[in-house]
Amino acid sequence: MVSRDLHAHPHPHSHGPAAPHPAQAAPWSILRMPVAARLAAAMAASAGLWVIVWLAMR
Repeated sequence: MVSRDLHAHPHPHSHGPAAPHPAQAAPWSILRMPVAARLAAAMAASAGLWVIVWLAMR
């Protein structure tokens, strides 16, 4: 059995037990990218996946 002392927090929580943790700033988000950059990233990811499929079927 795990002791409760092993998971003690150094600070009290500032939200209720049913509330989620407050949002944290994201260092990078795909939603903040311009549409052209998102489209280019999606096409690059798709091309990479197709290369894997092509190599697997060789």
